[in-house]
Amino acid sequence: MQIPPWVFDFLQQYGFWALLLISFIAATIFPLSSEAAMIASIVLGLNWVEAVIACSIGNCLAVSFNYMLGAIAGKPLLPRLEKSRGGRKARFWVEKYGIYSLWLSWTPILGDPITIAAGVFRLHLLKYILIVFSLRIFRYAIVGVFLG
Repeated sequence: MQIPPWVFDFLQQYGFWALLLISFIAATIFPLSSEAAMIASIVLGLNWVEAVIACSIGNCLAVSFNYMLGAIAGKPLLPRLEKSRGGRKARFWVEKYGIYSLWLSWTPILGDPITIAAGVFRLHLLKYILIVFSLRIFRYAIVGVFLG
């Protein structure tokens, strides 16, 4: 995914906080790559450990927001989720496999809709947090270690 020039400027100017915000936005329905932003921020001089922390915090806050959105909006949100291929697959996986579907929550395209569907179907919150947060943090740690 190509990073728009404004993202570089934003990362260069605000560093850690910009990366945290981009990681939050990327885990919602907006088409941004938090990994690409993380790589860009490291290239621009942010320490890789700080980059992992910023991405992890932003992304974990976002998937918490996604779960709450699904839980609050509930089943009326499903038709909206069904409009995308990723949303249809996410619903299928969550309905069929329940909590085990969360092991796919780190994947591109499918992962973020799974976090919303998990809220709609009110999967066990503590298990949700343990699985989803761990996978998201691990994903950033892998990228950070290779770049650090």
